[in-house]
Amino acid sequence: MRVISGTARGRSLKPVPGMGTRPTTDKVKEALFSMIGPYFDGGCVLDLFAGTGGLGIEALSRGAEQAIFVDKDPKAVEVVKHNVQAAGVAEQSEVYRNDAKRAIKALAKRDISFELIFLDPPYRLKDADELLEGMWNDGLISKDATIVVEHDSKHEYPEEIGPLYVWKKTEYGEIGITVYRVKEQTEKEAELEQNA
Repeated sequence: MRVISGTARGRSLKPVPGMGTRPTTDKVKEALFSMIGPYFDGGCVLDLFAGTGGLGIEALSRGAEQAIFVDKDPKAVEVVKHNVQAAGVAEQSEVYRNDAKRAIKALAKRDISFELIFLDPPYRLKDADELLEGMWNDGLISKDATIVVEHDSKHEYPEEIGPLYVWKKTEYGEIGITVYRVKEQTEKEAELEQNA
């Protein structure tokens, strides 16, 4: 496993010991970033089920400005800390051990919003839509955000979650990837919001 492109290109990333996490393969990662990037001009990234931190690190390597990594597994948190150092992006990274829902509540208090969000939960969890709804309500999703949900290809997430809509969808064997974007407000909606 390595960083594919950008400033940290070619740097090796350490896997999380044991079978609890399944890192996104280099092939899927490459296809994913071709779809959503491939490069970024600043912006803040949230890697919510970070595992090895590979997706957030790749985004930093490709031009994102800052990344927050969250995982509840202490082994994963140690691996992410090691990998951000190895990739030379530790200065731009914050790494936290927390459960996803608690992390969302903690981040909401910081008045921060993200342009790029990765949700790659264990496949037995099927609640990424609930998490996204919570994040939107808490102001964590910027208006021009791209949100990547990795899931079991047999599982379908809704076409719309609040103001988010499915922008792109693809499958790689048993891996499904659903990418959401924020719907643009009509002038009438914007006007109603201002007058509210």
